Amino acid sequence: MELSAKIYIAGHRGMVGSAIERRLRAANYQNLVTRTSQELDLRDQAAVADFFATERPEYVFLAAAHVGGIYANSTYPSDFLYDNLMIQANILQQSYVHHVQKLLFLGSSCIYPRLASQPLREEYLLTGSLEQTNEPYAIAKIAGVKQCQAYRRQHGCSFISAIPTNIYGPHDNYHAQNSHVLPALLRKFHEARMNESPTVEVWGTGTPRREFLHVDDLADACLHLMLRYDGSEPINVGTGEDISIADLARLIQRITGYRGKLRFNALMPDGTPRKILDVSKLASMGWRASIALDKGLASVYALAEWESEPQSMGQSVSTT
Repeated sequence: MELSAKIYIAGHRGMVGSAIERRLRAANYQNLVTRTSQELDLRDQAAVADFFATERPEYVFLAAAHVGGIYANSTYPSDFLYDNLMIQANILQQSYVHHVQKLLFLGSSCIYPRLASQPLREEYLLTGSLEQTNEPYAIAKIAGVKQCQAYRRQHGCSFISAIPTNIYGPHDNYHAQNSHVLPALLRKFHEARMNESPTVEVWGTGTPRREFLHVDDLADACLHLMLRYDGSEPINVGTGEDISIADLARLIQRITGYRGKLRFNALMPDGTPRKILDVSKLASMGWRASIALDKGLASVYALAEWESEPQSMGQSVSTT
């Protein structure tokens, strides 16, 4: 991928897409093509076809997606399924039609079976039942992986897939109900400290274990894969380390300086008991995560612009 190559970043305003844009610019890629959702509705087949016909990108990072935590997935299942299927189908089809040299599709670790052996290996895909709380989103992401493989098999397209673990970082969604567990906890503890609340409630028992990857590490891995990988199988991207939700809450409590008590609401759903990726394939390609969770969280909290996030805390924190 030459530095002058024309690169389209789908979803450049989101947490992952913006990190990919930062990483590419840091590597001196300047011919980047972006569109906001107001400028281009990626669910609109004709609009996406016109965009590709006009811009003709040589490389595509497909980071656009409709995402959210347990509450959002449970409340808007048809939106998660429809939006993600349409976004993926339109971009992949037009990338084939207009001879994109290479495309990277970003999936999600929720595509693996709920009770699969840990750590999760790439070959576990479609070997068991999914976690019900985010099944529509997972099905859409599985379809994206399979679409990349189908275009490669039928048309010889160089479409690859990366499966990231739980991501956090700048430009995250801090909505107390619609976000994932880490940003929701950050906001909840921040507001509890500011309001001097005596307790913070966390959904579930606190026992589920999750793996967290800083989005800048993910962006670095995406560039690494675009430059060095051209296989049909999806590649896991993570740290290879996990933490319980209870310990995560205590870590965030320390980082935010909250001095009250934690209360785990065991009546609320835990989600998948454990989710950690086997990252040995990516490690064999010479890439490993470099940002430790405590340092990453501290930097994210220091830079968060809470005043620009007007949503109230609500009563729940999801554990997707």
